[in-house]
Amino acid sequence: MPAAKKTAAKKGVAKKSAAKRPAAKKTVARREPATEARALMRGTRQSPYKMRLVIDQIRGKDVNDALALLTFSKKHAAKQITKTLKSAVANAEQAARSTNAALDVDALYIKHAVINEGPKLKRFMPAAQGRATPIQKRTSHVEIVVAERNGGR
Repeated sequence: MPAAKKTAAKKGVAKKSAAKRPAAKKTVARREPATEARALMRGTRQSPYKMRLVIDQIRGKDVNDALALLTFSKKHAAKQITKTLKSAVANAEQAARSTNAALDVDALYIKHAVINEGPKLKRFMPAAQGRATPIQKRTSHVEIVVAERNGGR
């Protein structure tokens, strides 16, 4: 008889400990990470302030929309940003080709786009009464990251 009581006691303990355990987590099927590529253009001869006006317009847009906007922009910065954006798209295509991954260029969007300040070219300009005034010719670094958009917009 005492053996029967022990097994019943063990079963009761097992039931209590099972009730205290947290429920098993469900595993969610994850998609493979989106294809990303980046491009840098360093030392562009235009001030970062002027270039940021253009890059703010295209951040987060689809690549095709951004290229269309840049094509018809009157700003000089648009040409430099267009070159960098095309380079980022080409880098994404090359990365997909080298890894044998499928890439839809029309599904690319601008994930990250920043203009950083580059080195300043310091010059002097003659001024009145034999003085010299300093001039800083500012440069910019353009960084664009494109990624493939999964699912809807």
